[in-house]
Amino acid sequence: MTRRIEAGPVLVGLGALVLLVSLFLDWYQPAVTAWEAFEVLDLVLAALGIAALVGAAGAIFPDATVIERHWLPAIVAATAWVVVAQILDPPPTIIDGDPDTGAWLALGAAVAMCIGTLLTVGRVSFALTVDGRDTRRRVSAVDHRADDPTTTEGPAVSGDERT
Repeated sequence: MTRRIEAGPVLVGLGALVLLVSLFLDWYQPAVTAWEAFEVLDLVLAALGIAALVGAAGAIFPDATVIERHWLPAIVAATAWVVVAQILDPPPTIIDGDPDTGAWLALGAAVAMCIGTLLTVGRVSFALTVDGRDTRRRVSAVDHRADDPTTTEGPAVSGDERT
């Protein structure tokens, strides 16, 4: 059985997972996570990350589609917009806080999700083909040929038959 896995949805799914993980890391110095820094945008980012993950899973496994793949550009664009806006203009509760690991990881995840969405929606296709194991069967005619004294090995046409 051959299974073809498109790289675009896989990249969107990995980016969504990294985005969800980044919400628990420090977004601003000194040690402020996204859950502590944002009032509502943390929930928005979590919902967008989950929606992107579900959309990517639906693109990878068409039988399990919950969110259609044509919604991915809107979900990913909103995610990228929120992440970039919060890096450029931190919330008012953050005084002189520079972006930290979580914010940069979320930005990388948003970029990966954008690239994955372009690959998913565009006509560019990178795919991984997964084949089942090729089991070789032994054929009795071939197995007994070496034991048969009447068969000879050599050229198919002897030198005497040239015309």
